[in-house]
Amino acid sequence: MAGPYDFEEQERIAELKGWWEDNRWYVLGAIVAAIVAFAGYRGWDWWSARQAEDAAALFKPVSEAPKSDAIKLAAAAGPLIERHPGSYFASEAALMIAKAAFDAGDLAEAQKRLAWVLDHGADAHRGIARLRLAAVYLEEKKYDDALRTLDANQDEAYGALVADQRGDVMLAQGRLDEARAAYKLAIEKAGPSNPVRNIAETKLNALGGAQ
Repeated sequence: MAGPYDFEEQERIAELKGWWEDNRWYVLGAIVAAIVAFAGYRGWDWWSARQAEDAAALFKPVSEAPKSDAIKLAAAAGPLIERHPGSYFASEAALMIAKAAFDAGDLAEAQKRLAWVLDHGADAHRGIARLRLAAVYLEEKKYDDALRTLDANQDEAYGALVADQRGDVMLAQGRLDEARAAYKLAIEKAGPSNPVRNIAETKLNALGGAQ
């Protein structure tokens, strides 16, 4: 004969079975989702590693191309930029092309490549791309565009450089008081060992000091 304990045990088993019948699909679904999420995470790691390796391999021809030849650099970088546009290597290649183009006087090509880095490149390269793009605008005497480009900087690590370059734009326009103020700000933002400090001080002194 079964005792009270046996009846209670059977009731609990019956309740558990009922609960399982009502909720098994939810439980199984949660388990499957967890498995898929874990597999996806591992798969993403694997895919990211493979993409990085491929981008590094495609950068090799760029690193071997003549650094002063924007056309050859662009040809070498074509597959890299097409297949891995958001990679560190792609934006590094674009910066190299822009420098070669700028040095050769092809400001339109330099501007195009630097604008691309700002829109599509790696975060690590956007600060320097912004400064170089402002330099292109300054060379073209597009002063308003240069200032707007510098104003878009949000990275305090580039604060001294941005202020110094703003001074250059103001100087080019003959706005001497504003140029002095910008160079003074660059000095304040630059640390004692930052080479920007000495450069800005030299420019400021050439304008007669802070006054």
